[in-house]
Amino acid sequence: MTPGAEFFRQIDPKICTDCGKPMVEMHESYLNQCDKCLSQTEHN
Repeated sequence: MTPGAEFFRQIDPKICTDCGKPMVEMHESYLNQCDKCLSQTEHN
């Protein structure tokens, strides 16, 4: 069985639905947009 920390390191990074770049995310984040794209959406 894989230890918990190793399991999470093996998961592919979440990809931004707008720009397609890998996201750096918080562990409880349900967002699908990166910070850059999210800030552009909020201002439009």
